[in-house]
Amino acid sequence: MRAVILAAGRGTRLNGHTSDVPKALLPIGGRTLIERQIRALRHAGVPDVAVVVGCRGDEVRRHCGAGIEYVENRAYAETNSLYSLWLARDLMAGGCVVLNCDVLFHPQLLTDLLTARHECALLVSYRDPAGPPFGDEEMKVRVRGGRVLEMDKTLGPDADGENVGLARFDAAAAPALVRILDRIVAGGGVREWAPRAFAALAVERPVWAIGTRGLPWIEVDFPEDYDRALAEVLPLIDAERRPRAVTPPEPAAPDRPALVRIAGR
Repeated sequence: MRAVILAAGRGTRLNGHTSDVPKALLPIGGRTLIERQIRALRHAGVPDVAVVVGCRGDEVRRHCGAGIEYVENRAYAETNSLYSLWLARDLMAGGCVVLNCDVLFHPQLLTDLLTARHECALLVSYRDPAGPPFGDEEMKVRVRGGRVLEMDKTLGPDADGENVGLARFDAAAAPALVRILDRIVAGGGVREWAPRAFAALAVERPVWAIGTRGLPWIEVDFPEDYDRALAEVLPLIDAERRPRAVTPPEPAAPDRPALVRIAGR
């Protein structure tokens, strides 16, 4: 299985908050977002990585390191993530995991997605019923019985969850996804988001929602997202990844084995 990272965009909504660099190159704890994603993929056993570049593509290439395949979206200023994914369609035949470059996530989320038993799956952060409703920016998802039924920013604020920005399509499903991408691009939908194709695929075959289980993640679109990524989400990821302490065993009672208690959840 190959990974396709969509990293062609400019990140204009950050408004120069990060010295006007593309979102893929946002510095997060000493590494760029895309470096973190590539490290997570290789740690999860996905060595074949393709990156769709566009805005300041040479800089993105320099940060990706060795062993990366590149696809260039020269029309990045006039297109969107669906078109970038379509450009990489020839690399998807054996199955692929698709990542938006602007997502900071706990690596276990990638492992959960890759090890799910379904041929089509995407990560969904379910809405907290006690929390605030979704706004206009979230790519919202409606789920029934674990299957994705709808996915669109225009879904109501009571949608079941939010698309995280990581999806997986096995070899059996990838050709159907490519046919949908071909159809949308041929119809002029080059400014569409990639989830439009995922939602269309869900009409043809099951696409399963994999919940985030409360593990930390964030999509970085706006200055406040970047601030929160640095101040809140990255510390949570680092804390979750630290080995949990083991307390010394308690003295064993007669005829009873010693107990070892693991600190944490």
